[in-house]
Amino acid sequence: MLELDRLRIVQGAFVLEADLAVGRGSKVAVIGPSGAGKSTLLLAIAGMILPDSGRIRWDGMDLADTPPGKRPVTILFQDQNLFPHLSVADNVGLGLSPSLHLTVEDREAVDGALARTGLEGLGERKPGTLSGGQQSRVAIARALLRARPLMLLDEPFAALGPALKEEMLALVGSVAAETGATVLTVSHDPEDAIGFADEVILVANGVATPPSPTQALFADPPEALRDYLGAAGRKRL
Repeated sequence: MLELDRLRIVQGAFVLEADLAVGRGSKVAVIGPSGAGKSTLLLAIAGMILPDSGRIRWDGMDLADTPPGKRPVTILFQDQNLFPHLSVADNVGLGLSPSLHLTVEDREAVDGALARTGLEGLGERKPGTLSGGQQSRVAIARALLRARPLMLLDEPFAALGPALKEEMLALVGSVAAETGATVLTVSHDPEDAIGFADEVILVANGVATPPSPTQALFADPPEALRDYLGAAGRKRL
């Protein structure tokens, strides 16, 4: 279980508070207005931003003294964090060894992850020669190999079209089911939340609310969510 215990993050005039828990294996969408703190919340969980007070726990373990690379976290960013000078296979292999000192068994695992994510035969290509969807698959393949129990998505598929984005989220869901990972995904599109997530964390007015069941939340949205969606958004849903 992920616990954010009376978490408080202060950045100048910006303040974000969270007091919530996310169950293991959950798929949770993090939604809210631009600038509300969605990415900030994920970066704090990943250890890239230090909270001013409160605790972040995973399965009861306080992560305060755990550096980002040692946390039980994989995070996917909008730019996929791919290295253009490395091959696709090496980019995936970083999930096993940052030094890329890979054994024969490691290389076999990389090949398996490429095949699992629809990239078989593309291991020697450079990321810049791939389509946007293929680059997303490389990032997902690396996450599959890392097999960390907590997967954080900071809108990595925002640049993709609706159908391809839906396909990538389905692949993330499949990988999460395979590895048992808990997924938190930032999205500006409520349809993504409805199609992917079991629960939703609404970030608005300086607060990240505890997760609510997705269908129930959108069926009877609180005022902050109604304001975020607007009349057109509510009608579309």
